[in-house]
Amino acid sequence: MSPLDGVANKAAQAQEGVAGEAEQPAPSRASSLDGVVIADFSRVLAAPYATMMLGDLGAEVIKVEQPGRGDETRTWGPPHFEGEATYFLSVNRNKTSVQIDLSTQAGRVQARELIARADVVVENFKPGTMKKFGLDYESLGRDDLVYCSISGFGSGKGADLPGYDLLAQAVGGLMSVTGPGPYEPVKTGVALVDVLTGLHACVGILAALRHRDATGLGQLVELDLLSVLLSSMVNQSAGFTLAGSIPKPMGNRHPSIAPYEVFQTADQPIVLAVGNDRQFRRLCSVLDVPELATDERFATNSARVEHVDELFEALSTQLRARPAQHWFETLTPLGVPCGPVNDIAHAFALAESLDLNPTATIGDMTLVANPIRLSRTPVSYRLRPPKLEQ
Repeated sequence: MSPLDGVANKAAQAQEGVAGEAEQPAPSRASSLDGVVIADFSRVLAAPYATMMLGDLGAEVIKVEQPGRGDETRTWGPPHFEGEATYFLSVNRNKTSVQIDLSTQAGRVQARELIARADVVVENFKPGTMKKFGLDYESLGRDDLVYCSISGFGSGKGADLPGYDLLAQAVGGLMSVTGPGPYEPVKTGVALVDVLTGLHACVGILAALRHRDATGLGQLVELDLLSVLLSSMVNQSAGFTLAGSIPKPMGNRHPSIAPYEVFQTADQPIVLAVGNDRQFRRLCSVLDVPELATDERFATNSARVEHVDELFEALSTQLRARPAQHWFETLTPLGVPCGPVNDIAHAFALAESLDLNPTATIGDMTLVANPIRLSRTPVSYRLRPPKLEQ
């Protein structure tokens, strides 16, 4: 039984596409990127996620797709919604679509006409592809154009390497710190590097637009999956660059904090994320083992990290005595971070119970809401993901 059983019915409703609909902004309220036109030559995930975010913020996004085939993710299913791949639907709202064959002269002319009225170009083809079509930043020769290129490993020596998220996770070190042990590397449950790269692309594009507003000059914005991943590994990366530490996978544990992992209760797993000694003392009190808080092996965070195996055994014995609901309801009011390991239905239900409005409805389609909240220029949901025939 989940600690969130009280909202399980909302989870079921969310799965049926009727719960947590995001409030639509009043039509009179302008969006942040009103008037910005984006020529979107992107496919798959990283760049389409970036252009969807910009579309949510009010930009007009025209997605260029290969005639008759479209974005590869149109075929990436199951699951499907009314015959359309939910993968494609997840990152392509607030866009219109045009089919252009860039391999033909007529198609390249059509693409140039589209770019001529655009403020931003976004592309994530293999490096050199847009240059071959005469559609790269230098060939277009527009001083006021913001041009964003996303690749797997840059446009230099890594240009020929395939830019797949799984490959980036492997060679970029993320899989080396993810998994139960050193011989069992595990990827993340979603294409996290692609998503992070899309977010970084948004930041770069918005910064370039801000500069253009001030100077009239656009610029080239470049990102690659590997560089984004190394930056996003934050403390793990800094541990290497500053201290020469090469981290290893620790399962659900943290290299610098304890207790910070998954524990089994009488009925289901919960997470404890105890970030300081005060929280640890409260935890020990609730578990009826106050002596652990003064034990020299556990009295400080550094000591707890050093003796994490012994700490895990001591806490596990106590936590198995009661169900997860009991610990959740008892520890949370005391400021001890803990929570159940939810499935995605219960995760949406939790967000709904906290009034976070996790979904947005466009026509008969319920999508995940944009998490950015702006008080004056809120995001908007104007267009369902385009069908290829559009």
